[in-house]
Parts: sequence; structure tokens; C-alpha cells
Amino acid sequence: MNKAEKEIEAKFYLLDLGKLEQNLVKLNAETIQERVHEINLRFDLADGSLTRAHRVLRLRQDARAWLTFKGPAQAGESVAVRQEIEVQVSDFGSARRLLEALGYQVSILYEKFRRSYRLDGLLITLDEMPYGLFCEIEGADADSIQAMAERLGLLWPARINASYLELFDHLKTKPGLTLRHLSFVELSDLDISPQDLGVQTGQG
Repeated sequence: MNKAEKEIEAKFYLLDLGKLEQNLVKLNAETIQERVHEINLRFDLADGSLTRAHRVLRLRQDARAWLTFKGPAQAGESVAVRQEIEVQVSDFGSARRLLEALGYQVSILYEKFRRSYRLDGLLITLDEMPYGLFCEIEGADADSIQAMAERLGLLWPARINASYLELFDHLKTKPGLTLRHLSFVELSDLDISPQDLGVQTGQG
């Protein structure tokens, strides 16, 4: 795997987003993206073969538009390690039509609000998801990610290596739920706990 195409990260479920933001300010973290609304479209073929192979083809709109491929997570790692190839595209709608013309279909829509920081070479994102608050830390290796998590007051044993959609799949096993998209509208009336997502709280 090309080193430049490797994504190494861990995420944490938060109870208090503001507390973590205060820690980042105290540490003089650089804001690299103010709070922005993200719309993500995940594509698959009609037979669902990309999802079964744990491969992701995603089109994202935030301040810009991005087309991303992610490979399956490597087994046996203490953090999530995946191949990631990402390119900026000039037009979200045109990119969607191109993918659909090639036979890909939108399998799920998911959204979030995200703010991004950089501190000592690591990327730290604060995410407001329809089912809760999260921090993702991305770095060159598991040791640097763990050290940063501990600086930020996060509980390393509570780290999450699953993707947001894998957490959504876990949520959908809850009896009585019929959810299709990971959107604020669809989940607005639900009271969702960390246990519903199969995770632990990452803040003490």
C-alpha cells in the first residue's frame, strides 16, 4: 500500500464537545476547517459487491467536493488502518451523474457537522453525527495517535475503530427501528445512547 494513501485513525465517543474544543484551544491547535455541514453519498453496484468486500466509494460535499475510495481495514491493528485514495472534484452533481452513468447507485446518504484542527502534525476532527458526538484523530502511526488522545483527555481503551456506517448498522439492529439514511431528519426523534451504538464513552 502506498504510504501516502494510508489512513490511520481512531475515533472516540464524546459527552462534551465543548470541553474537547477548550483543550484544543489551550494547546494552540490550528483550525484548518471551521464547522461545516457534510453530505456524503456512498455508492455501490446493484449486487452490493463493494459493501460485501468492505470497499467504500464515496462522494462528499463540504466546503469542496471529494471523491474517495477506501479499502477494507487491516486486521490485527490497534487503530483503523485502511487504504484511502481521495481526489477533489470540481462539481458534486456532475461527479454523481458520472458514477451513476457507470452503473453505481447511491446505497446510503449520511451527514455530519465537522470542525477540523491540526496539532503537532496530527489531524483532529470534531464530528456532530445524527446519533452523537465524536472525535477522530488521524496520524502516522498508532503510538502518535494514542499519545495525542491522552493529551486531549480521551480514554484510549474506549477508542473506536469501526466506521460511522458500521456504527449505524449496529444501531439498526435495535428492535423497532426502520432507518435507511444516517441523517439528522431520520434520527431526530430518537434518544440514542453509546450502548445503542455498541461503544463506550471516550471522555472521563
